[in-house]
Amino acid sequence: MKWKLPFRKKTDSNKPKKSKTREWVDAILFAVIASTIIRGLLFSAYAIPSGSMEGTLLTGDYLFVSKISYGPRMPFTPVSVPFLESTVTKYNIKTYWDGIKLPYFRLPGLAEIKKGDIVVFNKPDEADPSYNKPVDVRTNLIKRCQATPGDLLTIVNAQVYINGKAMPNAEKSQTSYTVVTDGTSINPQVFQDMNIEMLSQSDANTYEMIIPKAYLATFKSFSNIKSVTPFIAPAGKYDPSVFPHNEKFKWNQDNFGPLVMPKRGMTIPLNDSTMALYRRAIELYENNKVEINGKDVLINGKKADNYTFKMNYYWMMGDNRHNSLDSRFWGYVPEDHVVGKAMITWMSIDSTGTFFDKIRWSRIFKPIN
Repeated sequence: MKWKLPFRKKTDSNKPKKSKTREWVDAILFAVIASTIIRGLLFSAYAIPSGSMEGTLLTGDYLFVSKISYGPRMPFTPVSVPFLESTVTKYNIKTYWDGIKLPYFRLPGLAEIKKGDIVVFNKPDEADPSYNKPVDVRTNLIKRCQATPGDLLTIVNAQVYINGKAMPNAEKSQTSYTVVTDGTSINPQVFQDMNIEMLSQSDANTYEMIIPKAYLATFKSFSNIKSVTPFIAPAGKYDPSVFPHNEKFKWNQDNFGPLVMPKRGMTIPLNDSTMALYRRAIELYENNKVEINGKDVLINGKKADNYTFKMNYYWMMGDNRHNSLDSRFWGYVPEDHVVGKAMITWMSIDSTGTFFDKIRWSRIFKPIN
């Protein structure tokens, strides 16, 4: 018995078959669309270009960055060439069109940014008008979150304190040391074997070096090493390169603050001190016109005695404390600059190794923490 199913789709034998070229075009188009959605909403790849996170993350590490962790950020510049950097070639040809700019919007995520998370974000320094770059095409950076919105941050003798409590340092964090020798030169092979970085030399016997914790005791035991002490910029010594770049705040990379992280809905009075600390957020990140007229502060042409923040802000620092350009130099990171959370090292290549040992096999598919 043959059943006749009324909902069975009839095939059209006269319908022309797709050519091989059309099949390839359709397959490539599908792959591009699928990859763009995955890269835009779920995760993307990121390469470590510098040593600011040594020894947690190494130069040459390749990471998967989860965008869904904090919520996928929708593009500010939706018209762009997929899978390319914002500019290409030595002529810095743009791969995006900024004729259309969308407002900041983020889909719901799985969690909020927590202290200790390793976060990828766009470089806040490039919010300066001289760069003329939309948020989502600014340089990607990766650092560890030290403070979240509303936190009070202080750095005392290189130790970070949040709300008066010392923050745990990363297990493999690094800093620099003042090394005094007896005048005998140090074997150059030692620097390579122990991953020691020379920062400066103040006289014939005195150096500043970044020495990984794992090798510190061995290095101290060498007969020509007289002393090894942590290098710490003294409290009260003003460093003009450090945020907020104002001599009223005599801060440096090792002694900084106190500074409260702006929080959405938080209101501050407007005076000389708060304008020095928060004008960047009010003007550049939250897109207000700020003017100073004598003792009066004008926001968008109107006199204002206080200001209420529209976004949350975070404090990001590298684990390699004396070789990291981070929030200590350009300030807090606004939430609209956050890209995602670093999750896994999927590949790691040592550019200094030989052909057969360039791949750091022990780091492949290693979780990041």
